[in-house]
Amino acid sequence: MLLAETLDLLITDPAGVYIDGTLGGGGHSAALLDALAPEATVIGIDRDPEALSVARQRLAEAEASGRFVPVHATFAEMSRAVREAGVDPGTVSGVLLDLGVSSRQLDSAARGFAFSASGPLDMRMNAASGESAAEMIARLSAERLADVIYQYGEERRSRGIARAIKNAERMETTGDLADAVRASVPTRDEVKTLARVFQGLRIAVNDEMGQIEDALPAALKVLRPGGRLAVIAYHSLEDRPAKRFLRHGSFDAQPEKDHYGNVVSPLAPVTRRAVVASAEEIAANPRARSARLRVAEKTA
Repeated sequence: MLLAETLDLLITDPAGVYIDGTLGGGGHSAALLDALAPEATVIGIDRDPEALSVARQRLAEAEASGRFVPVHATFAEMSRAVREAGVDPGTVSGVLLDLGVSSRQLDSAARGFAFSASGPLDMRMNAASGESAAEMIARLSAERLADVIYQYGEERRSRGIARAIKNAERMETTGDLADAVRASVPTRDEVKTLARVFQGLRIAVNDEMGQIEDALPAALKVLRPGGRLAVIAYHSLEDRPAKRFLRHGSFDAQPEKDHYGNVVSPLAPVTRRAVVASAEEIAANPRARSARLRVAEKTA
């Protein structure tokens, strides 16, 4: 999403090293490789082994030539991933973070991210690590589950929904979860409520907010002066911390200032406002409607 806009704002050195921090199916990495010079390198990072496998098949020729280096890692391990690719931290020309869940994950019933088709109630980005959504629901009290749904799904009916989920006879599939949610809200509100509940649980299962707090400082460390950080967010929970960090270089509500009252930040905004998808892109891909792109440049 926002592919042309991202490439235009991210690339400052066509022969540099770039990181695709949320590799997914490899779409952004493929576009970067096409836009960059033959001597450039793209490092693709993802904590989802399945995503790495798909991207490696797609970019097998680039990997064989050394232009593309896939690394299984989390955001917090970005410096390690760069070194594993043979690159020194602090020399990267650009980092792209496309936050949230990929279309490939959403469209796979077996991954348990969506309510459109029934599948295992999993929702883990890395199915080999951590607890599944079903396990988390079983562990949490109704009160704590409601807190998760309210905090990460921004769902006002979280208390009643959480009680319905905990009182369900079975909670093993996305269909079980969807049925419990539907039973607790008016029919007219079903789709939007399901989207919020599934979002809230997914964010909690994968610690997505914690991952963002790891990713942005990690990206800043690997960038060279003049290198750029591009972040694509899909909802306000992601966009708020990204916006603050790209402006101030921290998540603090109040930015650091010098003795003269001037804001001191290791990043200078490239985009004053979020870049949004065009009407044409939204028509072709309705999911692009919620995408927000922000870019900042590391100062000397």
